[in-house]
Parts: sequence; C-alpha cells; structure tokens
Amino acid sequence: MFSKRKFMDGGDGREMGLKRQRFDSSSSYYGGSPSSFAYGSSCGYPNQPPPFPVVRLRGLPFDCTEIDILEFFHGLDIVDILFIHKNGRFSGEAFCVLAYPLQVDFAIQKNRQTMGRRYVEVFRSKRQEYYSAVAHEVSDTKGSPPRRSAPRPKSDDGKDSVEHTGVLRMRGLPFSAGKDDVLDFFKDFEMSENSVHVVLNSDGRPTGEAFVEFANADDSKSAMAKDRMTLGSRYIELFPSTIKEMDYAVSKGK
Repeated sequence: MFSKRKFMDGGDGREMGLKRQRFDSSSSYYGGSPSSFAYGSSCGYPNQPPPFPVVRLRGLPFDCTEIDILEFFHGLDIVDILFIHKNGRFSGEAFCVLAYPLQVDFAIQKNRQTMGRRYVEVFRSKRQEYYSAVAHEVSDTKGSPPRRSAPRPKSDDGKDSVEHTGVLRMRGLPFSAGKDDVLDFFKDFEMSENSVHVVLNSDGRPTGEAFVEFANADDSKSAMAKDRMTLGSRYIELFPSTIKEMDYAVSKGK
C-alpha cells in the first residue's frame, strides 16, 4: 500500500498537519541509504542541519507529467513533485524535492534546458516556500490531497474506437503504488497479482505505468469506466493495449 510520510518543519518541530503520499524512497535525508556516501546529505554542513533539498521549476509544458520531470532530472533521486495550480489550472510551475541537499546543485545545472519545446527554469527554493505551496494546493482543493500532476483534459482520443484484447495500460500511477493498489483500483473485477505488471525503467524504478490483464475483452472494456479516476491523489489514465505492447514495455525494465 501507499507509504505515507509526515513532513516536519525542522526549525521549530511543528508538523505541517498533512500526510503526503509519496514515492517509497529511503534516502539518507529522510532515513539512511547506501547511496548517501555518493551525495553526502550532511557532508559539508558541520554543526548545522543541511538545507532542505528543494528546487522550483518554471515554464513547464502544460501537459507535463511526473514522468516528464523524472526524465528531465534523470539520475537524481526525486522524493516529491508538486505541481502548482492557479484558479484550478496548472500554472506551468512545480516544486521538486530531492533526496539529498547536494543534489540541488546538479538540478540547477538543468536550468534553461528544454522539455519538449519549452525552456524550463530551475532555481533554488526553500522549505517554507514548498510548505506554503502544499498548504495552498490543499486549500484550493477544499481539503482534498494536493494535486501532483496536471491532468490532461478529456479529449476525443479515440479510446472508444480501439478494439479491446483484455489488456489495459495504466498511466499516472503514484511511484509508491504496488500491485495491491492496482488490484484495489479494479476491485470490481476478478484478477490476481499475476495479472498486474508494473513497468520499471532501466534503473529498476517504477515509471508510473502498469499493464493489467483482465479475464476477457468485455471486462477490460467495462474497466475503461475508471479512466481518469483517482488512485490516492493521482488521476489515472487507461488505454486499451495488447499482450505484445505489454511484453515489450515490461521487458525494458529487466
């Protein structure tokens, strides 16, 4: 199931009062990791707590997803991504919390590089700016969990005209989601853990996609009714797929 972490304000010990469902990360900044030597979460900050490892991005494409940001910061350890909305619409800005303070320096090197056709600005931010953004997102959604992605609007994408084979592709999964979460999402259908295939990247990390095998094509077509429903706080997109596409995607992470 989802891992939940309370973010604490190290300055005065107060809780934000918000549990954020995030990536199942075991970084040294949040609790020890073998890779802490490489990035030295406390190295270089003697006798004082290390700065909160967060950067702000501006100029993101309006159809940007968490996967796009993970690819943009390929090689860095991402703990949280928070997309910023204004008047209910994605603003093109986001906060990205990294696992180690020194990774901020590497993230800054991506400033003014492109994502799609957009030049993305990356600059340092502060703990309180990130917390304020979290609070604003919660307030803006009237107490519901903050939105971490900019869901694409519904469009005539041709999904209804695609022939079903009994396989669906899921996109937009929380990175901490496991097979149990997917089974719960499709709890109205008979399936087992062997029916769920979580896609991993070349580093063995979840990509936010999964493939699900249903008992038959009629079930997969019925399951499309859950397209753009939420799992945790994420909008999940569903697409008709095939065994061939599933095998190819899953094999890339092996």
